[in-house]
Amino acid sequence: MTDSVRGYTTERSRARESEDETESTEEGEQLRCPECGGQLATDTEHGETVCADCGLVVEEDEIDHGPEWRAFDSKEKDQKSRVGAPTTQMMHDKGLSTNIGWQDKDAYGKTLSSRQREKMQRLRTWNERFRTRDSKERNLKQALGEIDRMASALGLPENVRETASVIYRRALSDDLLPGRSIEGVATSALYAAARQAGTPRSLDEIATVSRVDKDEIARTYRYVVRELGLEIQPADPEQYVPRFASELDLSDESERRARDLLKTAKDQGVHSGKSPVGLAAAAIYAAALLTNEKVTQSEVSEVANISEVTIRNRYHELLEAEEQIQVP
Repeated sequence: MTDSVRGYTTERSRARESEDETESTEEGEQLRCPECGGQLATDTEHGETVCADCGLVVEEDEIDHGPEWRAFDSKEKDQKSRVGAPTTQMMHDKGLSTNIGWQDKDAYGKTLSSRQREKMQRLRTWNERFRTRDSKERNLKQALGEIDRMASALGLPENVRETASVIYRRALSDDLLPGRSIEGVATSALYAAARQAGTPRSLDEIATVSRVDKDEIARTYRYVVRELGLEIQPADPEQYVPRFASELDLSDESERRARDLLKTAKDQGVHSGKSPVGLAAAAIYAAALLTNEKVTQSEVSEVANISEVTIRNRYHELLEAEEQIQVP
């Protein structure tokens, strides 16, 4: 390389550096008010940039990058929206792939011809094959379908399903599935997510909607929690009270009384080593009697999926703890 060419290259690089410095300086100045140096704020309604301190209008008639249409309610806004559905962990592809509808109709609602129907069926088949291209995606698709099915049967909210899907994805990525069934890991992920979200379900309730037995669920749950390092607190009996009271159609007074009984039991240490479901069921039964509402032990047993003997034993323990508090 000659000296003239080398000198020309050096001058070009210096000029480029000076231009970059000038642009960065201008950008920094644009973020500040030229009069008082205050912070600038953008008023999208009027298309202006104003100083938040002195009120100076720095720019006006700016370009509005928002939609050109107006919506007056949420339904109209959804209809005019140009974006797709949000990404979700509850689908193996996070909802980013395309689905071909099962209705054999075109965009105008007209029925397709037999030749077009065959073509669309072939497209659906190949689309489904491309959505699950390897064994991990097929595994994830089956497991997330199981989680959604069980969560629907148990009446769990969407945030629990999302959390369970994330737990299962972590278990799959950490290679925890060899030697264990997909249904078992999916069930344990849902059980852990429900406890994390404060809407726990008992193992018996989980086992009734799962395709694996109770012992396998408990064993897999302990393994997943240990390997993933999930921080899950022991279930609080009070978390079961609203659901039991709702299913038994009890009043708010009974629910409040049941919570008071459980708080007293925890203060006395009665809850230690006891099943939280049994304590919650006994508190509901005792509260219903104290508020003169007719509820039988068999009804509470059916709702809580716990034996009547357990309800009677916990019931007496709760009342004894209450009596100890009341005695001066």
